[in-house]
Amino acid sequence: MTSSTSHEFKAPGGAPRDVDSILAQERASTLPFFNAALAYRLGTALHARLLPSPSPACIHISTVTSPPHVLFHAVTRDGTALDNDFWIQRKRNSVIRFGASTWRLHIKHDGGEEAFAKKVGGETRAGEYAIHGGGVPLFVRGVEWPVGVVVVSGLKQWDDHMVVVEELAELRRALEEEGGNERKED
Repeated sequence: MTSSTSHEFKAPGGAPRDVDSILAQERASTLPFFNAALAYRLGTALHARLLPSPSPACIHISTVTSPPHVLFHAVTRDGTALDNDFWIQRKRNSVIRFGASTWRLHIKHDGGEEAFAKKVGGETRAGEYAIHGGGVPLFVRGVEWPVGVVVVSGLKQWDDHMVVVEELAELRRALEEEGGNERKED
């Protein structure tokens, strides 16, 4: 996981602009298992990474259940607002309904909120969903559909997406190095 020994923000890499590359990112982030301890580990890594960012951000990790079982939720510092939580809910809804990152949905629909609104049932339901980057599905090896959702809100949407994808990839690498292909008891 990215450590924050320096107080400089490590900006995420550039987000891909094609659906296939984004799908490959999502698949590459598949974890061997997922539990509350892993959610906390990922959440604290995201928090440490985002803490020095010039933009305040909100981090949310939950299961796909309804109502959600929230496993991690934190802000990086003053400056976030209740609006961030509304964005989180809308991004989360999109990830769960379509099993895809909100950045992939954004690129697939060319950022067109109107086209996306028609897909989700017109304007009456469109307000429940968002296709702005930052919502990423949590996949577990051997499970077809996401088991959880990670959402970041507060940065530019492509940075919201990339910081989650990069930290998920780092977590997966760390688990492989630790021999963490099997769930260890807490």
